[in-house]
Amino acid sequence: MPDANPLPPKERIKIPRVRMPELDAGLRAHNFDEVNLGLCPEAAVGESTRCIACLKPGCQIQCPVGVKIKEVMALIHAGEFLAAAAKMREDNALPAITGRVCPQESQCEGGCVLGKKGQPVAIGNLERFIADFERHSGQLGLPRIEPATGKSVAIVGSGPAGLSAAGDLVQKGHRVRVFEALHELGGVLVYGIPEFRLPKSIVREEVDNLRRMGVEFETNVVVGKSVTLDELMRVEGYDAIFVATGAGLPVFLGVPGEHLNGVYSANEFLTRTNLMRSYRFPEFDGPIYDCRDRDVIVVGGGNTAMDAVRTARRLGAKTATLVYRRSEAEMPARVEEVKHAREEGIEFRMLTNPIEFLGDEKGWLTGARCVRMQLGAPDESGRRRPAPVPGSEAILPAHVAIIGVGTTANPLIQSTTPDLATNKWNYIVAHPETMRTPKRGVFAGGDIVTGGATVILAMGAGRKAARGIDEYLRTGEWDKEHANKL
Repeated sequence: MPDANPLPPKERIKIPRVRMPELDAGLRAHNFDEVNLGLCPEAAVGESTRCIACLKPGCQIQCPVGVKIKEVMALIHAGEFLAAAAKMREDNALPAITGRVCPQESQCEGGCVLGKKGQPVAIGNLERFIADFERHSGQLGLPRIEPATGKSVAIVGSGPAGLSAAGDLVQKGHRVRVFEALHELGGVLVYGIPEFRLPKSIVREEVDNLRRMGVEFETNVVVGKSVTLDELMRVEGYDAIFVATGAGLPVFLGVPGEHLNGVYSANEFLTRTNLMRSYRFPEFDGPIYDCRDRDVIVVGGGNTAMDAVRTARRLGAKTATLVYRRSEAEMPARVEEVKHAREEGIEFRMLTNPIEFLGDEKGWLTGARCVRMQLGAPDESGRRRPAPVPGSEAILPAHVAIIGVGTTANPLIQSTTPDLATNKWNYIVAHPETMRTPKRGVFAGGDIVTGGATVILAMGAGRKAARGIDEYLRTGEWDKEHANKL
């Protein structure tokens, strides 16, 4: 698509980045309304003007799902918002979601050349804008569906990897049915990400768009228990299976006192708040220990920990404190999320690590014994390894403690499918490009293969799996020697 922007690139570079409007911090810290308010059409066109239409667009190269961002920017600049949304959907089945929760700063925007000397084009904000514009217009630009192949695919898990694969496979003419263990579709998008970052109505609408394309969904099916992978293939007749169950098994610290009442995993805390709607108390009296007027600490430095501590603040915590054993520079959470948290009154205790949780005679949490940390030599992740400072122990008051230090693989499918290969962490082993496992017809991708990662990386794995599945269904070829080398 030719560059129709009349401004020369040197002039475009001088244009300041359009700021995303936000809900006032003092107001939003007490409700679950969405923090970012979205761009207006004039602001979106103005921001798209900053794109210099690189001959080799680094933004597209660094997008895990390969969105044709330069073409999308040109369509936005021309005011063709619905066409831009349709172009986006060619590669991204969930643009209203990724426009809200993607770490664009390290992916598409990280590849924008404007970022080398200034601020990159706000690709994520523009992605959200066109998806929302399309949604409000009622004119959904669904991609073309190829003629039916007669082949069927079962997808296990309705998170970002499963939904992305479903969107691509149904376009290829295959019958696609997604199985979800919970009662609501969306996986981590509905149970893990708070309403103020990703409204659940957005997830439901994106799922409905996949339904309009022909994807079938079935909830309350625990694959590995309700039905096994072998039964899906041999009894129900699916030609291929894509396992996209995520990594939902929480990791704890392994310190004394984690059994006390008031200690949660971040997964449990967020699931109870989001999926069981505790955030809408008293309309929904969700099963969650009351945070109101209590001291809450959250352990961890990633986006999940940040989501948990900001949620606790909104649930009325007297103090909501993030405890992280490294410095802020090493935190994996998005810069935007850290900024929002500080504005909302979250306290940060950097270089601090709990070594014991303390309780009263009735078994309720009263505090955390913490030790100060200092950073030493880099570890295998490239970050400086934290080490305790002798004699620095102190007690931090806490009535609720939420552990957000990571997750690992749920073993259910692996334990009921013995011919699946797993690694030492019990993640399913799959080829990094085709997503094939050693078990014929079975593919796997997303967090169940890589461990916990981002929504867009899971979607990228889903797209790879869809290509691998489509090739297998059309050729019937399964390279055993190749599979056995995984």
